[in-house]
Amino acid sequence: MGKSKYDRELEKAYRDLKDIEKERKRDRNDLLSFFLGLLMFGGGLFLIFQNAQVYSSWGGSFYHIGSWGIPNGLIMLPVLIGILMLFLMDKKIFGWIVTILGVIFILLTIIMSVRIHWRTTSVYAFILMFGLAAAGGGLMLRSLFRKR
Repeated sequence: MGKSKYDRELEKAYRDLKDIEKERKRDRNDLLSFFLGLLMFGGGLFLIFQNAQVYSSWGGSFYHIGSWGIPNGLIMLPVLIGILMLFLMDKKIFGWIVTILGVIFILLTIIMSVRIHWRTTSVYAFILMFGLAAAGGGLMLRSLFRKR
């Protein structure tokens, strides 16, 4: 005997429900995989940043741009001129521009004077740090860009 129309519809609905359940289970696994990857990536970056030492030479007597040396006090001059312009001029926009450019210049000189040195570490620790970061990044990317 052949299946009735209702039996075929019931089987189709059952297959659809199974497909939805598989999709939901895969989504839960993707979410778990993403957060596990995020945890591994964060742990690897934490270990990497713990082994990097940052030094700054800002605050010495001169800051060098190429072969031209600028005294540190002279770096503060644009900010001071900008503040002076804010109080003296009627159009404050020029004072604000000079002040903001002076602050940006100070921040850039501080950032450019930073030196990062890597501490001596074992090969095991090195592989652990970068392996955790790479594996965690891979898990996150795989869960984000998996075809659905």
